[in-house]
Amino acid sequence: MLDILIQEEGERESGETGPCMEYLLHHKILETLYTLGKADCPPGMKQQVLSFYTKLLGRIRQPLLPHINVHRPVQKLIRLCGEVLAAPTENEEIQFLCIVCAKLKQDPYLVNFFLENKVKRADTKEAVAEGDKDDPSAPDTGQNALGATSPTSSEEPAATPGNSVPNNNSNYNLVSSLLNLTKSPDGRIVVKACEGLMLLVSLPEPAATRCLTESTELCELLTSRLASFYQALPQSMDPLDIETVESVNWGLDVYNLKEDAAIFAGKRALISFLSWLDYCDQLIKEAQKSAAVALARAVRERFFVSIMEPQLMQTSEVGILTSTALLSRIIRQVSSEALLQETVYFILGEDTAPETSAGITQVPLRHRLIEHCDHLSDEISIMTLRMFEQLLQKPSQHILQSLVLRSLEERNYAEYKPQDEREPLENGQPHDSVDLEEDPLFSDLSPDNRLSSPDWLSCSPPQHSEHAKSDGKTEVHKIVNSFLCLVPDEAKSSYQVEGTGYDTYLRDAHRQFRDYCGVCQKWDWRGHPKPFEKCNLESPFFEGHFLKVLFDRMGRILDQPYDVNLQVTSVLSKLALLPHPHLHEYLLDPYINLAPGCRSLFAVIVRVVGDLMLRIHRIPDFTPKLLLVRKRLLGMEPEGLAIDHVTLLEGVIVLEEFCKELAAIAFVKFHASASTSP
Repeated sequence: MLDILIQEEGERESGETGPCMEYLLHHKILETLYTLGKADCPPGMKQQVLSFYTKLLGRIRQPLLPHINVHRPVQKLIRLCGEVLAAPTENEEIQFLCIVCAKLKQDPYLVNFFLENKVKRADTKEAVAEGDKDDPSAPDTGQNALGATSPTSSEEPAATPGNSVPNNNSNYNLVSSLLNLTKSPDGRIVVKACEGLMLLVSLPEPAATRCLTESTELCELLTSRLASFYQALPQSMDPLDIETVESVNWGLDVYNLKEDAAIFAGKRALISFLSWLDYCDQLIKEAQKSAAVALARAVRERFFVSIMEPQLMQTSEVGILTSTALLSRIIRQVSSEALLQETVYFILGEDTAPETSAGITQVPLRHRLIEHCDHLSDEISIMTLRMFEQLLQKPSQHILQSLVLRSLEERNYAEYKPQDEREPLENGQPHDSVDLEEDPLFSDLSPDNRLSSPDWLSCSPPQHSEHAKSDGKTEVHKIVNSFLCLVPDEAKSSYQVEGTGYDTYLRDAHRQFRDYCGVCQKWDWRGHPKPFEKCNLESPFFEGHFLKVLFDRMGRILDQPYDVNLQVTSVLSKLALLPHPHLHEYLLDPYINLAPGCRSLFAVIVRVVGDLMLRIHRIPDFTPKLLLVRKRLLGMEPEGLAIDHVTLLEGVIVLEEFCKELAAIAFVKFHASASTSP
């Protein structure tokens, strides 16, 4: 029969229906085949019917689904699919369902034929004309499908996303059958069913989108399986294993149980979890916006809040370490906008109002995670800092607003005096300004690099064309040298090792800054700092919980382990790279007039250097020891006898490198703004 229909279509012009096809449609041949398939009589008939439907829809070019005598038996056959797991017809069932999904993807409006609304049908029978009663097939025609069968009517009671059982008032049998087949023990069937669901969530029909999220078990499937895979993970895992396990694409996780177990315990469970997470992420990325939001919210409520939050809030150090490493890996892997937003809201909350020191506990998880950056366990501190570093690299404005920017909006970290209230200049400078020429920390500034412009003390490198100076390069060199000369000569060791100069940071800073600018371009950040006249300078300044912990950690750089220092400076350098004028001013302007009681990154480093200069003289042979430690860190010297004060020496090396990195960032950002300014 199929060969005759294909041959007939090939012999006729496109769109013309031949007598054989007309006979098939008008005499309800497909209904008859469905009846035989449902009864599976003779045995094996269901398999043959499914195969025939699949080939008919796949090989006939003219649109068949709009015909009532096609889409009605197709809908009935869909209900038979997935009824029995591991059935002998599973392969034919999934092929049939996938060809239907493919046809709907080509013509999305056809999906309305596959939405059933029993309550709506019952309610409208009393109100419709007698003609509709006489013709019970009327609601299934193409003309009525968009109205009478649409589940978006305001008369339909709304279902909640939390329903684990489909609402009996609305049926989306195509989705239900695919969901049943995702539970098949055959992995190939599961992958095909997941592909079919991905096609359906991308359909732009509002009625189908609402029915999908409110009246099917799709949300339940995604979240329950995600939760079960997460709960199957070992309670204790090495964070390095979690970070370095190969990236997983859903449906492609070919594995060998013996090999996985030999690498590390729990690898198979971890790959299964990450694979399903990838599927959820890709499904949400492909879904229509309203469906994506509903699915992502379900993941947040039923997985993040219900399953992950208790793990992150626990007191067991082993549990905290494992769950934080998993959260970091989740952040790294999530790429869909809707799921990323819900992940961020879960971690940081949704508040964007300026932080106060009394209100830092309003979002308990956010508060706990930030506190973990300064945990007694160095491992937990490092892992949590890595998690935040991963977070800062995601394209979400809310992350930066919540963690840092909301505390800097009013620029009340700076002291502002109107022009007529400023004190007279002494030798070209305000009498209470810091004279870096007399400061012993800056005694190694060469005469050419010393400060000569009083304007430089009251502003960062010129941001406006009207403030631009002819010696713009000299201006940025002053900032660069401020950072480069922070560490005194006797505490420097990089000049004695080849290839460790300040210029080595320039290329990385340029690349990273360019990447950040690409991400931040769509956020409409102001190009210049908010004018002081428009700022609320009277409100007390609080740097924010996140910056407070980072600055506290930075202030202890001489007494902390090397790995902790590397992670703290790495997070701060990421923040310094951001092209926001207030953050740039607060982190990279050495000459900002700080308000009383406020501290900036530069001020924190100055205090560290002051402490360092007092401690240097108490350590005999400080410089040779410092050079030896640097060479050991670089692998240029073998590990030998233990060196005393090694934590301090490693801290000095990190401090010197961090100052060079900040100098490079300031240089790159200044020249980028200079090249783009009119």
